[in-house]
Amino acid sequence: MRWSAVIGISVALGAASAWAQTPSVASLSGDWSGELTPGGKSIRIVFRVTGTPGSWSATLDSPDQGAAGIPVASVSETAGGDVAFTVAIAHAAYTGHISPDGTTVSGQWSQGGLSLPLTLHHSAKVAAARRRPQTPIKPYPYREEEVAYDNLIGHSHLTGTLTLPRGAGPFPVALMITGSGLQDRDESVFGHHPFLIWADYLTRRGVAVLRVDDRTIGGSTGDVKNATTAEFATDVEAGIAYLKSRPDIDKHRIGLIGHSEGGVIAPIVAAQDATVAFIVLLAGSGEDGETLMLHQKRLIENAMGVPPAVEEQGNANMRALEDAVKNAPDQATAEARVEATWRSILAAKGKPADTLMPAQLHALTTPWMRYFLSYDPRPTLARVHCPVLAVDGSKDLQVPAAENLAGIKAALRNNPDVTTIELPGLNHLLQTAKTGLPNEYATIEETVSPVALKTVGDWIVAHVVTPARIERPAG
Repeated sequence: MRWSAVIGISVALGAASAWAQTPSVASLSGDWSGELTPGGKSIRIVFRVTGTPGSWSATLDSPDQGAAGIPVASVSETAGGDVAFTVAIAHAAYTGHISPDGTTVSGQWSQGGLSLPLTLHHSAKVAAARRRPQTPIKPYPYREEEVAYDNLIGHSHLTGTLTLPRGAGPFPVALMITGSGLQDRDESVFGHHPFLIWADYLTRRGVAVLRVDDRTIGGSTGDVKNATTAEFATDVEAGIAYLKSRPDIDKHRIGLIGHSEGGVIAPIVAAQDATVAFIVLLAGSGEDGETLMLHQKRLIENAMGVPPAVEEQGNANMRALEDAVKNAPDQATAEARVEATWRSILAAKGKPADTLMPAQLHALTTPWMRYFLSYDPRPTLARVHCPVLAVDGSKDLQVPAAENLAGIKAALRNNPDVTTIELPGLNHLLQTAKTGLPNEYATIEETVSPVALKTVGDWIVAHVVTPARIERPAG
């Protein structure tokens, strides 16, 4: 779930504030979120911290700038409660001090020549104050099992949760695939746990569900710095192999449900593996990455009231930057091309050539982004022959429904079992929304629209539950 990497700010190194009292450093674990306000605009920052005192690790999300899962090079803390995060890839840093009760960090965000105050709040405390009425409460009316397996091709170790209906099986199963950025098995965001909701709903309807931590999240390991969407697809293949090894899973009824980038990965796997029984694309893409990002940028900026002339100039600059990197053979070449393109943009505006390039532009040069910009999912979709359901919301500003569902449908025109559905009033997370802007996600109590759950659940049950009960002999 990435947002445009070009919409952003340039802020820089500053000094940490200091408080007298000492909090417990154990409270550093978890998600810490806050808002920068450059020029009166609100830019959200989220640090996701894991580990133990003395060995912390973290990633950075900036939803309003199009960044998710950015590696944090170093995380340090002192006995006195001072903390520091260094985000080398973005040329940024944050230093601050944890409050005595361990719920906030007060400090400075620094990047690119400027410094801004930033107060972070522990998301667990924030989420506790928000209602998430769909989150299921134990005991569940089904079985839940912690699982782990290895992807020998991708050199990753993956951990997750398998939920199983009551009974002996073998059961049909859906393997959930997260969106872009590093996500946990529940695809947790802003106190929401969408994949937990999907797993609970489908398991109650007779479909087992496997949801998995992405590489470096939870107990999962593996390379993320150099990985692309294609490499992440091998993790899904390993998940299918694991499910086939279980006697309580029907190896002929294994399907994939992918959200956002997961909706790109699912067809990659299904096109290569004829045993995949079905795929469901939740806000999946039906156009190339460069076009998708430009559509995303335009829709979000329109909704935010950006003047048309500013938007058009920004689109032209963004296309130039994307074109500079998408076919680069390596990151060093991509960095040089982005730098040169940035200088050209400055020259066209009559600005000094030594103006510091916004750190967000470095995100365009990563292996993942270069692959994403160049990748067109439609030729792969054309090779998918299993049943396909594609669902998106009419208010999705990240993967606009009209263009992408049309692209998916056209690519699958030779597949006899394809359903594409645009659900009115739903955003990228398939929540009932007012505007569809990403800054709504946290404020909406609903995690997944009941209409979306039923639409997908009815389709899956019709394809792999009811027919199987009719056609397969008892026992």
